[in-house]
Amino acid sequence: MCFFDQVMWTCGDWKWDRFRQHCNREYRTGETCGMKLVYAVARSNDKCKICQKIDAKLRRRSAEVAKIQRWQSEGSKLKASIERSYEIVKDLDQEIYQLQIEKQRKTQAIGKSR
Repeated sequence: MCFFDQVMWTCGDWKWDRFRQHCNREYRTGETCGMKLVYAVARSNDKCKICQKIDAKLRRRSAEVAKIQRWQSEGSKLKASIERSYEIVKDLDQEIYQLQIEKQRKTQAIGKSR
């Protein structure tokens, strides 16, 4: 039961940070016992990396949708560009879905280890 700092992001995700203190169960110098306890929680105003990736992909997706709407309102001169943007939106939807699944798996894995 060694003590570590913990970083908590605004999205609710967290990670173990640096080692702080040995417990009295550990007798080998420089090693930890394997059990982690929270020494202090550092709250971050940012989101975790997965949430940042999701946000970036959502921004890119909305930009592509805006392009499609603009091109369609101008007329159907740019059919190839519109089709390409639809493919980009479809790919971004798939990537966002995969990132959400990854975040959900990570959250479930943490819940099982408690």
